[in-house]
Amino acid sequence: MTEGTVTLACRNVWKIYGPDPSALLAGGSVPDAAAIAASGHVCAVGGVDIEVRAGEIFVIMGLSGSGKSTLIRCLSRLVEPTAGEILFDGQDLLRASPRELIEIRRHRMGMVFQHFALLPHLTVLQNVAFPLQVQGMARPAREDRAREVIALVGLEGREGHYPRELSGGQQQRVGIARSLAAEPDLWFLDEPFSALDPLIRREMQDEFLRVQRLLQKTIVFITHDFDEAIRLADRIAIMKDGVLVQVATPEELVLRPADEYVAAFTAHVARAKVVTLGAIMTEGAPPGDTAGRLPASARIEDMAARIEASALPHAVIDDADRVIGHVGRQAVIDVLVNRGRG
Repeated sequence: MTEGTVTLACRNVWKIYGPDPSALLAGGSVPDAAAIAASGHVCAVGGVDIEVRAGEIFVIMGLSGSGKSTLIRCLSRLVEPTAGEILFDGQDLLRASPRELIEIRRHRMGMVFQHFALLPHLTVLQNVAFPLQVQGMARPAREDRAREVIALVGLEGREGHYPRELSGGQQQRVGIARSLAAEPDLWFLDEPFSALDPLIRREMQDEFLRVQRLLQKTIVFITHDFDEAIRLADRIAIMKDGVLVQVATPEELVLRPADEYVAAFTAHVARAKVVTLGAIMTEGAPPGDTAGRLPASARIEDMAARIEASALPHAVIDDADRVIGHVGRQAVIDVLVNRGRG
């Protein structure tokens, strides 16, 4: 992720359904939920502001009806917002002409949804190459590119298969490959793995992370599953009733929830999966001998056995290999039993 470089931003974005949504926002007014309901309208997205940084996986989550899917459709202009700005590399998408928007979607945006929408009469190769065909790319070039991304998602050798001959997980990989074929700068994924069984879902998450490490796309990812969110996200936005409640890293959400709603979301998360050594370390150089050096960014789940096995503390280091603190077995045990700072 490129810190500080914003690829996508939305400013005060609203989506209101009803007889006259624009009238509710006339003159820059900000209606409350009671006023919206009393006027016979429904607010799906209410005054949302977010910034998505280049190369980050930005997860939007909330319960059913929270507005997360409506928001991602507003960001891609599949749904027209009632008001606001949506800036993609500085260009306001709400001011883009239909022709400009088509070009952006063809060349710079990728989209993957829960339902794969593969064309049943086309092979894997033809499905993946289809967006390039729409762009007008010559057949040899588009098939070469399609083969590259098919290999990238682990489906090499299945180029001639039809969707009906593939498992659910394989079909989802075809959908991902198809969205990557045009080499998008910005990638929208709306609950892409929720229809899969748990084992395949975990495998697809692993595959998704592998592909992201290679490609470093800017990604907006929708899920209602907090375990999935903390596996994938650089940052998470929590929505409730169309309103953004908190944007933070997974660790910050668990340790410093903004309100009871966010706290309830994170209440059953195994903290060791989320909390890093940097969050529980004692700052400063260790007072004596240590058992070794561990990165501050390491999660407790991955380091617990090693730390608990030693009577000596471990030094904690930053990205520049400097010692910034130390951590011992008691601090780890406190997290594992949900006690203390963790």
